[in-house]
Amino acid sequence: MSENKTISIKNWSEMDRPREKLLLRGKNNLSDAELLAILLRSGTQSESALALAQRILNAVDYNLKNLGQCTVHELKQYRGVGEAKAITILAAMEIGRRRQLPGVSDPRNKVTSSFSAYELIAPLLHDLHHEEFWIILLNRANKLVGRERISTGGVSGTIVDAKLIFQKALTTKTANSIILVHNHPSGNLRPSKADVNITQKLVQAGESLDLAVLDHLIIAGNSYFSFADEGMM
Repeated sequence: MSENKTISIKNWSEMDRPREKLLLRGKNNLSDAELLAILLRSGTQSESALALAQRILNAVDYNLKNLGQCTVHELKQYRGVGEAKAITILAAMEIGRRRQLPGVSDPRNKVTSSFSAYELIAPLLHDLHHEEFWIILLNRANKLVGRERISTGGVSGTIVDAKLIFQKALTTKTANSIILVHNHPSGNLRPSKADVNITQKLVQAGESLDLAVLDHLIIAGNSYFSFADEGMM
């Protein structure tokens, strides 16, 4: 491996080159470092793309979730990674994250429990370092008809505009009910007093508009808190 750091990938044997290996053996046979090397395309004069990929992965404890949480600025701190490469890496991480989301036509798009609702939106909120507030829009059969981001805030909170929430819900013709969702970057699952107050306010507003607010999920880390499950709706 020490030789590979100074020899360009194009001079490796065909079976050792990440791109050729993917073509010959399939994507499942590549390591995380080899897949990242394909995104990087090149290394530096003294380091191959694969060695650079291994160095980056080592810095994030070989954890792709940690890699996905990096910013462009943080990735540019690695010698050999400029803005274009950093953007490519983050774009790939984001595609991978969105790929986990069930679509409107997916058989998994029906909400039958708080966990099924969580699965409909969790990948969008897992890696964030700031708070975001979303709504899940459901039809009369409790099937997904849309997801809408209402607001983006800081580490400790975000503004929730009730008028905007119901405007988006009412202009989605097939929406019959909504589920409120926001994340806690701190990792604390317990709702704040403000969370409880806004939930009660939105439930009451929904009743007057004949648009049911079914639940409010707080997502933190890989878990969630459900107001409905806790009898707080």
